[in-house]
Amino acid sequence: MPVGTSVNVTGTLAAQDEATLSVKVPGRVGAIAVDLGSVVRRGQVVAQVEQQDYRLRVQQSEAALQQARARLGLPPQGESDRFDPEATGTVRQARAVLEEARQNRARVVSLVESGVVARAEYETADAAFKVAQGRYQDAVEEIRNRQALLSQRRTEVSLARQALADTVVVAPFDGLVQEKHASVGEYLGAAAPVVTVVRVNPLRFRGEVPERDAATVRAGQNVRVTVEGDAGLYAGRIVRLSPTINQQNRVLVVEAEIANPGGLRPGGFARAEIVTNSGDMAVTVPANAVVVFAGIEKVITVENGKAKERPIMTGRRADTWTEVLSGINVGEAVVLDPGNLQSGQPVNVVE
Repeated sequence: MPVGTSVNVTGTLAAQDEATLSVKVPGRVGAIAVDLGSVVRRGQVVAQVEQQDYRLRVQQSEAALQQARARLGLPPQGESDRFDPEATGTVRQARAVLEEARQNRARVVSLVESGVVARAEYETADAAFKVAQGRYQDAVEEIRNRQALLSQRRTEVSLARQALADTVVVAPFDGLVQEKHASVGEYLGAAAPVVTVVRVNPLRFRGEVPERDAATVRAGQNVRVTVEGDAGLYAGRIVRLSPTINQQNRVLVVEAEIANPGGLRPGGFARAEIVTNSGDMAVTVPANAVVVFAGIEKVITVENGKAKERPIMTGRRADTWTEVLSGINVGEAVVLDPGNLQSGQPVNVVE
């Protein structure tokens, strides 16, 4: 039957992803919703820092923003910060003084030209006009400073709100809690770890292929994985290969993704069978036809109506079949579930 050519390797199972979740802002832990082994979903709240201080900072920054808006003649509440600098009271007042000084200077110029007043009056009026120009320019610059302060206050509000949001720690993906690092009531600094979360489906199998078999292994090939203490056979495929052969032990490191419905745990030792050619033929017998006695594997064949023991050498195994490397040939009949059947005993073959 077609059972394929394969390469057997050993390796380790690892979590597909592992993340140590930390708090972004300092504070006292108010709640932790998970513990060792807890199942978490992406976006689920894992822990939370006490929020009262951060709520007060938001209120403080919002009050400062409202004050900055009021100084520009804007309503205290609102999202738009657009305004006309010329419409502010400070600039309007300075512009009115400037216009009055301009008109007064023009009036004095006409009087000087008529000889009604001395030229000293013109110099006084001209000086007052220049002072008014400077005050107008100062008023415009003051409004620009207030506008920059408004932008700063708006940014401070965003930062305060973000800090409040950062008091909540959420899971980045579906997984399990591998380790809990903090407890309720503990004061944590920024970036202090809270829990470690791992994603266990699919799992990552990391194995080492001998150099002699490295040329036959490629990404996309099927993998069958078994672990100690578990009779199950877990399927996967090769997803990554090292670009080089390790010079120390002459092996090629490969990684495979293994579907894990729940029976496998990261960190465990595993054996993997990489199917390098799924179409190759092999001699196989039903699994229940193989008998093991004193460490010797054998099958019972039928010759001339009598049972005959045939020692065999086996290879790969599955739930329903066992590969035979030597001892029998294709087409030979074997006895299923032979029990205590001995060589020479008569056997009736039922077609």
